[in-house]
Parts: sequence; C-alpha cells; structure tokens
Amino acid sequence: MSDGPPRDFEATYRAGAPPWEIGRPQGEIVRLAEAGRIVGSVLDVGCGTGENALHLAARGHAVMGLDGSETAIARAKEKAAARGLAGAQFHVWDALQLRRLRKSFDTVVDSGLFHVFADEQRRAYAQELAEVTASGSDLFILCWSDEEPPGPGPRRVAEHEIRDAFRSIFAVMDLEPARFEKADGTAAKAWLARLTRI
Repeated sequence: MSDGPPRDFEATYRAGAPPWEIGRPQGEIVRLAEAGRIVGSVLDVGCGTGENALHLAARGHAVMGLDGSETAIARAKEKAAARGLAGAQFHVWDALQLRRLRKSFDTVVDSGLFHVFADEQRRAYAQELAEVTASGSDLFILCWSDEEPPGPGPRRVAEHEIRDAFRSIFAVMDLEPARFEKADGTAAKAWLARLTRI
C-alpha cells in the first residue's frame, strides 16, 4: 500500500514550481544520453514540464513526453516552442493507459514516476510499458531509494520492489545507486535502473 493519500499533481503545478522541477534535466539522464545509452525514439513518461524530454530532443531524438498534469504539459509545450524543438511532442496522458498510444518506442525514460505508484499499480504499469516497447528496448527508471532517510518527498523504493514489478516482462540489466536532484539544490539518494524488454 502507498504511504498516505495520492498527491494532486495538477494542484501542485498550478501552485507554482514543484520541488522536483529543477529547471534543467536530471543529471543522471544527461549522463545516460552522453554515454549513448538512450537511442532512437524516446518516451518520457511522467515528463512534468519536459526538461528531460527537451534535452533529448535537442540531441536529435524524436521524443514524446506524457504527464497527467495539464499545467505541466502546457509548460512543456511552451518550452518546446520557445526553444524551437519540433522533435518533442507533449500530451496529457494516463501512464496506466499507455497501450492506447498505439505506438512503440526504442527507449523509455521514467524520471520520478515509478515511485508514486501504489503497490497494486506497479505491475500494471510494467505491463503498459511492455505495450509500447519491442523486445530489446531499454527502460531507464530514476526513483527515490530506500537509502534516503525518512522525511518529506515521495515514497522510498527498495531494490527488490523494482525487480518484482518488472519480473518476466523486463530484464533488470543494471540497478545502481544514483542521485535525484531537487529544486533546493540538494539531491536524494536514488536508484537508476536499466531494464530491457524481454
């Protein structure tokens, strides 16, 4: 079960700048891109105001960013237009309804979405991701780790929870400690996982 009531992300975006919006792409995503780990067409699921997606589009990828918040997506579209990045498309979408996209992507990026799902939603999310990837496609997940001390912020995730959610659908290729940067200039302990569609 999740710890506490579901967060109203739309209200948080309308109120201003959420603490997870840092005004630039997450450093872990930048490093993946620079290392050539992100290839082909990209789905950024839970994209927020689009900084990761826009960074990848600027590197030449065709990117689709999805988020449940209309305000976040409106901001992402404004940024894409201002930066002249036609390769980035943004849509309001339910991450548990990905099959309705009727598209397939070479790479999927999840920066800060997996850790908001309740236990019973995680497996459904993995199955939806399978519907938009082909065998051999990579999924990168950056989520808060259970090594981060208790306190404000999203639910912490244990390594076994990632493995359990994706078992028999995606193979866990890498799962390593990482940093999730926050708007206040600090960073939370996180996991960076690379999973490959079976």
